[in-house]
Amino acid sequence: MEQNELGMVEKVVSLNRVAKVVKGGRRFSFSALVVVGDGKGRVGYGLGKAQEVPEALRKASERARKNMLDVPLVEGTLPYEILGRFGAGSVMIKPASRGTGIIAGGAVRAVMEAVGVSDVLAKAIGTSNPHNVLRATVNGLSSLRSAVAVSEVRGKTLSAPRK
Repeated sequence: MEQNELGMVEKVVSLNRVAKVVKGGRRFSFSALVVVGDGKGRVGYGLGKAQEVPEALRKASERARKNMLDVPLVEGTLPYEILGRFGAGSVMIKPASRGTGIIAGGAVRAVMEAVGVSDVLAKAIGTSNPHNVLRATVNGLSSLRSAVAVSEVRGKTLSAPRK
C-alpha cells in the first residue's frame, strides 16, 4: 500500500509484460492495472499501457483518479451484501463484524483497502482474471446505496436503529 502526496492510496493490482514479435526480435510493452482510493469511501481504477513500467503505472493512476466513485460505508464495513458482475466474473461481498479484517483475495483486497473498508468477507466466483474481478468488484460497489439515499427515494424519514 502506497500513499502519495495527496493522501490517496495507490495499489498495483497487476503488471503485465506483453511481447510483440517483429523482424529484429521481440518488442516488450507493459500494461498496469491500478486502484486508487482515499481510504474514506472513494475509489477508482485505471489501466495504463506503455513501453516502460513507470510510465504505464503513471497513466493507470491518472486514469484511476479521473473515474472515481463514492461508496457508502457503515462503521468500517459495507451497509449490506452485494454481488458484482462483469463478464465471466462475479464477486460476492459481505459486510463483517468489527475485528474480522479484509478476507478477500487479489484485486478485491486492493479495492477494499483503497476504499477504506476494514472488515469485509469477499469471494471471487467464475474467473481469476484480475481485470474482470476488479471491474466486477467496482460494479458491485457502485450499486451500493446508503440508508439516507434510499429513504429520500422512498420519501421516508430515518428513525434510530433498533437494538
